[in-house]
Amino acid sequence: MSNSIIRYSEYKRKYSLSELYMAYLCVPRALVSLMGNKKSKSIDQQFVERLMLAVTEVNGCAACSYAHTKMALNQGISREEIVSLLNGEKTFVKTEEAKAILFVQHFADSRGYPDKESFEVIVKEYGAKKARIILSAAQVMIVGNMYGLPFSALLSRRKGLAYKDSSLAYEMGILIAGALIIPVALLHALLRWVVGRSFVAYL
Repeated sequence: MSNSIIRYSEYKRKYSLSELYMAYLCVPRALVSLMGNKKSKSIDQQFVERLMLAVTEVNGCAACSYAHTKMALNQGISREEIVSLLNGEKTFVKTEEAKAILFVQHFADSRGYPDKESFEVIVKEYGAKKARIILSAAQVMIVGNMYGLPFSALLSRRKGLAYKDSSLAYEMGILIAGALIIPVALLHALLRWVVGRSFVAYL
């Protein structure tokens, strides 16, 4: 596994602990939305996986690329399409999925803070229920990326290939502190949910 993960010599994108905490706030409702989609099949699971691969491509998370390549293959997505998505290419992007793919790429590029107008475009294109599933896929994936990036760097370091712009303190700090703050973040997220705050953590 570790040999497959070592694909980068530096971060494409680097996140702070505070960004990870804010991203955690979206996870409970996002997971409920994605689990509900598995039952309702509002959006095909291959589509969901393509959305997650698109987010991972923007962030450049080697560990997530490895894990989601396996998931995508199990979903029946071809290796050629997976490679294309992870390279940021549009060769295999379906017309009916193009706006959603562009939205989640914007979501990742904006570090999880997409423009309200861009989400409204997705709602208009796919309807509110599907738009929320699309957003949920991006929200869950960016949390995985935020945690997976320092994990990838740590695995690379163990092979003697430390990332240029990283440090052992940063890698271990995010991994350890990121795990420790989960209960607090989840409680915060549930309180937001109870009082009816937005599905997006910063609104």
